[in-house]
Amino acid sequence: MENNQLCLSHQESLRKITHTLAMKNEEISNFVCTLKQSLDNLEANSGRVQEDLESEFTSLHSVLDEMKENMMTRIKQERASRTYELQSQLSACSKALESSEELLELANQTLCSSETDGFTQVTDPLVTMAPAFRLSLKAKASDNMSHLMVDFSQERGMLQGLRFLPVPATPEIQVSECQVCDNTVTVVWSLPEPDSKIDHYILEHRRTNHEGPPRIREDYPWMVVEGIKELEHTLTGLRFDTRYLTFRVRACNKAVAGEFSEPVTLETHAFNFKLDAASSHQNLKVEDLSVEWDSTGGKIQDIRKEKNRTNSPMHSPARSALMSPKRAPTARPGRDRFTAESYTVLADTMIDAGHQYWEVRFDKESKAFAVGVALRSLGRFDQLGKSSASWCIHLNNWLQQSLTAKHNNKARTLDCPIPNSIGVYVNYDEGVLSFYNAKTKQLMHTFKTKFQQPVIPAFMVWNGSFSVVTGLQVPSVVQSGQRKNSGTSSSNASLT
Repeated sequence: MENNQLCLSHQESLRKITHTLAMKNEEISNFVCTLKQSLDNLEANSGRVQEDLESEFTSLHSVLDEMKENMMTRIKQERASRTYELQSQLSACSKALESSEELLELANQTLCSSETDGFTQVTDPLVTMAPAFRLSLKAKASDNMSHLMVDFSQERGMLQGLRFLPVPATPEIQVSECQVCDNTVTVVWSLPEPDSKIDHYILEHRRTNHEGPPRIREDYPWMVVEGIKELEHTLTGLRFDTRYLTFRVRACNKAVAGEFSEPVTLETHAFNFKLDAASSHQNLKVEDLSVEWDSTGGKIQDIRKEKNRTNSPMHSPARSALMSPKRAPTARPGRDRFTAESYTVLADTMIDAGHQYWEVRFDKESKAFAVGVALRSLGRFDQLGKSSASWCIHLNNWLQQSLTAKHNNKARTLDCPIPNSIGVYVNYDEGVLSFYNAKTKQLMHTFKTKFQQPVIPAFMVWNGSFSVVTGLQVPSVVQSGQRKNSGTSSSNASLT
């Protein structure tokens, strides 16, 4: 018995050793493959940098040869020009000298002669030789070519100082110069010292809901922007669906990229929400931030309820009749569904401070559409704008087209074109609700009130569709317009 147990123990030990050895063999095998791959990469990378070095020196030689050719041509041209000037002057002087020597010999012969007639024959040619006496005996061109001498000692020193490209220095993001405005971010950075070898920069940014340095595991990946040539970059058309954006940047020369800068986190200040599908009207098909009218939605839900209905006391007519409506239990947490003709859906986020902005794009052929805000107390049968608990702009395409501002069952017709999308601005503290043409930012209407409770973005559609755009900052043009229009906005009390 003991021998069997000892044998089993040895077998187990051998299995463990065999397993450990097999794992080690696999690790060594993988490492061997890695080393072979490294050798292959080394050969390829060495060949690449050698080719690059050869190309750079060829290019350098080409530049030097071209410069040498140009300078040699300049010297040859200068020599040819001066040679022509000197030879022309030499030819003229030689002719004048030859002529004057002949006349001089003739004059000497005449002086030795006793005949007087010969004086007249010699005097006239001497008079014609007067220009020869006025010849300039100063050379028209200099033989000095020292102005074309060169001294490349400094350039030679520079060439001798050529080295392999160093790793670029690490940039530093200048937080005080960065700007976040109108869903646009401008990131500015600097280098410890200028570096003419830098070819471009790489900027990376990542969404996050956590302030401070990046964590080991983040919910969102880094997004990369390459090929930046300046010390700043602007990202436009962003949707801020997180509280912060984290940035980092590094410099690159032709050969290598430097280290990333210390990450910098910038706050986005944008309003985000989702649509509360659980409380929306059954005829509204809610998918993320898009809503489409579905005429069969309610009927399908009723059929499903009939199939699933049981004879339990909770669903019995007698029990329902005995219970108060306010105390009637609901299987769904939160508020009840909108029903009847209140084709409404609310956001899942309330506004109880500050100023917020969002946009909605809608089908202009919808039979009816409305956008605005509502109190949490808005009744499940209440239509937007028809009670004191909601404010909205309402588009009606039934019978005739109209665009009105509605609150507390009062309406004002708006004299403005119907846009493709509407921007909604809420300043909760000031009691301001404004509607804008989202494209042109033209003000359509403003409610001035005093919100007694938090408000919720609210939407209505009948026989149509719409989609909501969140993660938007309050546009600067809207903020500027609000400051100018303070005190001149339309009041809800003036709706008729």
